[in-house]
Amino acid sequence: MQLHKKLAPLVTALVLGFAAGPLSAQEVTLKVHHFLSPNATSQKLFLGPWCEKIAKESNNRLKCQIYPAMQLGGTPPQLFDQAKDGVADIIWTVPTYQAGRFIKSEVFEIPFMTKTAEGSSRAFWEYIQKNSLDEFKGTRILMAHVHDGAELHFAGKQVKTLEDLKGLKVRAPTRIGTRMLSALGATPIQMPAPQVQEAISKGVVDGASLPWEVVPGLKVHEVTKFHTETGAGQRKMSNTIFVVAMNEAKYNSLPADLKKVIDANSGAEASAWAGKVWDGTIVPGRKAATDRGNSVTVLSAAEYQRWEKATENVAQDWIKDVAVKGGDGQKLLDAARALINQYDK
Repeated sequence: MQLHKKLAPLVTALVLGFAAGPLSAQEVTLKVHHFLSPNATSQKLFLGPWCEKIAKESNNRLKCQIYPAMQLGGTPPQLFDQAKDGVADIIWTVPTYQAGRFIKSEVFEIPFMTKTAEGSSRAFWEYIQKNSLDEFKGTRILMAHVHDGAELHFAGKQVKTLEDLKGLKVRAPTRIGTRMLSALGATPIQMPAPQVQEAISKGVVDGASLPWEVVPGLKVHEVTKFHTETGAGQRKMSNTIFVVAMNEAKYNSLPADLKKVIDANSGAEASAWAGKVWDGTIVPGRKAATDRGNSVTVLSAAEYQRWEKATENVAQDWIKDVAVKGGDGQKLLDAARALINQYDK
């Protein structure tokens, strides 16, 4: 009897040891879902390399199965809820494809806010942590970023002034982008990016608000001839927010060492890296257009000021929207601008 008592702790330790062995060596395949093609920046230069990095740092115990172009079903506006509900383990999406749901976070889409994607993405990550993390309940935000800044792309008309925009039907990415285009005198039509090329080619819209990054991948330069952009060092006329979100329960189910790998590849630095990837797409995106003989117009300094003034009401309307939901929009706008000024120089 005494011997059994002495051996009991040893037996327990051995059992726990055997149990812990397979757990620590657990292999996990993460279902990663996004809305663009496998050849888009989002997969080739961003999600793909990120997945390779977490695989390497976990000794291939963390692996990704990437599903591009909505292969798991649904539509781009449904991606965030797919992460929340566990349809996918990780998603990359534009949360503001769901109009009005991520109202505090969408402040980074207000016109003439961002200069570079790298600096503003770092600012956006910090802003979310301080001001709008509650909008992403049910998920763990791994990265938050903006793109390289939206420019305007047209099939048949060169746009140099506000007057040139009058009456043109222009694709808008989100509700803030819609308000910006309305303020500029265009007629906005909101739609996700993958629909743009067909919409232009069929004359549903005359042009689109899009970053240079997606122009080659969506072949927008093949159905447009004219492009209008802000100059170097100026704030972009528009932007769109993105998040990489992970199902919270899936993250919590990981062993501690695999959580550490995910954590090491998340956060402010990872968000800034995402922005840097998008900044790097401006030159090749523009070159794809100019190589076809397309014309690129840079807004003059005077015209830039006119566009900036024309869209001032977008920020004021957003402040009112936040107030309706019980928030202090001016305080949030000031916080966003302060972070952008700090990091996006």
